[in-house]
Amino acid sequence: MCRKHSGHILSAVNVRRDALAVGGEQHVRWYRSSDKVERGFCSQCGSTLFWKPTIEGYQFTAVAMGLFDGPTGLHLSKHTFVGDKGDYYEITHGLPQSDSY
Repeated sequence: MCRKHSGHILSAVNVRRDALAVGGEQHVRWYRSSDKVERGFCSQCGSTLFWKPTIEGYQFTAVAMGLFDGPTGLHLSKHTFVGDKGDYYEITHGLPQSDSY
């Protein structure tokens, strides 16, 4: 679903919910895309912002990396949901891969 929602790869960083502060929160809308996940988007432009599992006890919200303006100092650590990736590219750099989060 991330590929359908974003149009390609969704690069995101997991942030503890109790540490997440959102500027312009009044413009965030949530869409429950399944019984396990909500997706946050901008009500002004429609941009993908967040991916939030609704599993009890899960403490993280995935924040789309495209939201950050400057250097983040972050690096990819793994690829998730690789069983659903498009057939038009390969993941070849050796990071761990899984079919779920």
